[in-house]
Amino acid sequence: MKQRELGRTGIMVSELCLGTMTFGQQNTEAEGHAQLDMALAHGINFIDTAELYSIPPRAETQGSTETIIGSWLKARGNRDKIILASKAVGRGTQPWFRPGGEETRLTPRQIRYALEGSLRRLNTDYLDLYQLHWPDRKIGLFGEGGTTFTSLADADEVPIEETLGVLGDLVTEGKIRHVGVSNETAWGVSEYLACSRTGAPRIASIQNAYNLINRTFEIGLAEMALRERVSLLAYSPLAQGYLTGKYLNGARPAGARTTLFDRGQRYQKPGVDVAIEAYLALAREEGLDPVQLAVAFVTSRPFVTSNIIGATSTQQLATILGSVEVTITPEREAKINAIHQVYSNPAP
Repeated sequence: MKQRELGRTGIMVSELCLGTMTFGQQNTEAEGHAQLDMALAHGINFIDTAELYSIPPRAETQGSTETIIGSWLKARGNRDKIILASKAVGRGTQPWFRPGGEETRLTPRQIRYALEGSLRRLNTDYLDLYQLHWPDRKIGLFGEGGTTFTSLADADEVPIEETLGVLGDLVTEGKIRHVGVSNETAWGVSEYLACSRTGAPRIASIQNAYNLINRTFEIGLAEMALRERVSLLAYSPLAQGYLTGKYLNGARPAGARTTLFDRGQRYQKPGVDVAIEAYLALAREEGLDPVQLAVAFVTSRPFVTSNIIGATSTQQLATILGSVEVTITPEREAKINAIHQVYSNPAP
């Protein structure tokens, strides 16, 4: 397992990061611990979670993922071996995240509240990376609107400098080491970087969706990530499992996430199935597991620092871990790009 530098921090993280959002609903505590043990044994040192998790968001399971990771850290006594990242929710109306059911915002008071809850559940007194799960601004999120521009300025949005100010205080207090953003735009990243020039902490990373059927990060943000050394932590390399082919033609396998929760709308758009079929055909042509081809492609991108993988069983995790043995040769990349040219970003 190779390691790469997280932004400009000097911290080295594994090229694969274990995503954990299934812990607490699709996975039990014991299953979560088994995945964490397997990941660590295979050289993964980077664990990503969020106060939001588990998925789908529910009042009764909110924070359960962090609790499971926390019990694992306590049982194994290995906090010093892990680069641990979590996230604070952005602007939203789900009433269970804050006292009194208030709207969630990226205000100093709410960020402090969110972080203290995460630290308590995770059984740690600091996070290596603390991320803003999505902006306070009103923009299209999680595939909403596709590539259609939907951002609207709002007079009451929390200023970025205010949010970064409290994050800087938390760095000074030793509760977080570095900060990052998630589900952000090029404008948002540029504003965060501009604020850092006045003394606020510099963002180390951006966590956005990136996979074979959603390469929109390459339009603008990839150059910024490389030139500014803001690490992409790519999530959904398998497009929520759609790139396995298991959901083709409306199939709904028992126990699969979309079957259980009906939350795959981002990947149920016109043109998705035909693109997936093309990538499955390429995997067969190359003699590769389609899961490993899809994951290896994401890991191989020069602007990706760590590829956030997720599984609901150790068998699935073993297959994904095997992707590090797959090389995206120039010839394979050319074939992938040829498909992308015809079926470009059907699931942004």
